[in-house]
Amino acid sequence: MTDSVEARAQTLGSYIAEERTTVRQAARRFGISKSTVHKDVTERLKSGNPALYAQVREILDINKSERHIRGGMATKEKYSKERDGRVTLSKDEPAAAR
Repeated sequence: MTDSVEARAQTLGSYIAEERTTVRQAARRFGISKSTVHKDVTERLKSGNPALYAQVREILDINKSERHIRGGMATKEKYSKERDGRVTLSKDEPAAAR
């Protein structure tokens, strides 16, 4: 990542705006914590580049409004795999768990 905190905030903001990613995806991409990404794009970017901040804020608001849907889909997929027998249990688990 970059040396300057302000430059990092700009880079993260540009990435989120261009790729329309989540904070988690940006954190994974740049190898930093999601807390750092969130602080950079919500606090530091606001004072450094208000126009880019507005774009990022819009994307973050969309992501927040859709998160319950993504969570529900992940849960559905998890239990669908278990039901279809695609999840294998470890040999070390007790027989009652199988």
